[in-house]
Amino acid sequence: MIRISQLKLSVNHSEEDLKRKAAKMLKLQPADVRRVTVVKQSVDARKKSSEVLFIYTVDVEVAKEDKVLHRVNSPNIAKAEKKEYQFPEPGAERLEHRPVIIGSGPAGLFCALMLARAGFGPIVFERGERVEERKRSVLQFWQDGELKSNSNVQFGEGGAGTFSDGKLNTLVKDPLMRNRKVLEVFVEFGADPSILYKNKPHIGTDVLSVIVKNMREEIIRLGGTFYFQSCVTDFRIKDGALKGITVNGTEEFETNVTVLAVGHSARDTFERLLERSVPIEKKAFAVGLRIQHPQRDINAAQYGAAEIEALGAADYKVTHQCANGRGVYSFCMCPGGYVVDASSEPGRLAVNGMSYHARDGVNANSALIVTVTPQDFPEDSPLAGIAYQRRLEEAAYRCGGGKIPVQLYRDFKKKRATTAFGDVEPAFEGRYAMANLREFFPDTLSESLIEGVEAFNGRIAGFSRGDAILAGVESRTSSPVRIPRDERFESSIKGIYPCGEGAGYAGGITSAAMDGIKTAEAVAARFSVPT
Repeated sequence: MIRISQLKLSVNHSEEDLKRKAAKMLKLQPADVRRVTVVKQSVDARKKSSEVLFIYTVDVEVAKEDKVLHRVNSPNIAKAEKKEYQFPEPGAERLEHRPVIIGSGPAGLFCALMLARAGFGPIVFERGERVEERKRSVLQFWQDGELKSNSNVQFGEGGAGTFSDGKLNTLVKDPLMRNRKVLEVFVEFGADPSILYKNKPHIGTDVLSVIVKNMREEIIRLGGTFYFQSCVTDFRIKDGALKGITVNGTEEFETNVTVLAVGHSARDTFERLLERSVPIEKKAFAVGLRIQHPQRDINAAQYGAAEIEALGAADYKVTHQCANGRGVYSFCMCPGGYVVDASSEPGRLAVNGMSYHARDGVNANSALIVTVTPQDFPEDSPLAGIAYQRRLEEAAYRCGGGKIPVQLYRDFKKKRATTAFGDVEPAFEGRYAMANLREFFPDTLSESLIEGVEAFNGRIAGFSRGDAILAGVESRTSSPVRIPRDERFESSIKGIYPCGEGAGYAGGITSAAMDGIKTAEAVAARFSVPT
């Protein structure tokens, strides 16, 4: 194969146009090109609607590749290097029991899948419901506000990412092709193959729930076992090593290898681990508010047109360093999406963003979050960040009377409650109420957020419009703790393998899935397959 990079075409091109352009760059006729495979596709919208382009990296199959490469002298044309992911061979250490995985979010599911394919027959404990029942529980909660503490937007099969935009981009470096493996697995179980090459791939909550179910069924077919509505409530530790776990307060399971793939909202699990002397560290994270703008306005700002069919809904990513030293940045941006009630504890309220695969909602939304550090926390415990989150969530719950509190941006700046929406149409999943977010969001963070919004308006026209809709609180951006692990991915308490976002080693679906794969590698490379 010959790899061509920086191949540029109009966004409305055809497959034949792509083939012709590849042939031209190789100084061949289109008939000489046997096949063109897209490796990467990104968008160049610097000139807006006058010339929005796709930029491709493609692999081209032709006869006599070496001769063609010798004739074409270009830094953008070279022989394609084929790299594939490799899972390690099983180790030699005896495994007394089948490996246990706590949590079936991206980290837990990918860890379970890789171990199942290697013959380890993992056992997965999930406190929430199967994704089918979980979807019904979440929809019911959004309608009537009756929360299931163990099955909601945060907890249940698929993890918190199931009710999100399903973004799959990551900044994690990938020399061993784990990122590619994650994408390939998603395609295998139902995602559109375009995620393999799009620069900013996404799945959408509706498709992701199907993929999660398909992955579970494959793990079971390969000898894995799932226990749903099965919350791990205790850990039996002796002589610095894990000996067993307790489920739902009564059921005892022996285990000497347990992957701790709980999400960042498993606060009761963190509390119990700390009680059992498992080392936990507090860490910085970020909190903020969700902001909604008309999607057509974001499209116009990014593409120069309110709608370009080939591109779909536009996204954005903005950052700003405030004069007070805090950073403000967009997080989990959801084109054509909804702001959702993502609460998981009674009397506390948190929000998140979500998009369906089509991204055809009327609004764009993102979290605008401000960095917080342990110096902001109310206490010095390893769980101080959780206490900080809870205080904000309790205040947000009171502010909205148990509903998502919302406020227009112009009212937020003037510290007054909102009484009516402007031209921006609200897009929520879950009940909401007009309020004054300044009642619970700290002044130092509020002023930072305002400074950021005004700065972002210089990059995205209309970003600071007065009737943009704010909602809060966005408090679950990343884990407030880290559970240390060594080079073998093991805690100082032997047998516990901290993994994924909750343990502080990931920040999104893809990075969590990759960490699940890495943890599976560590277990498989150490232990022999149980017989």
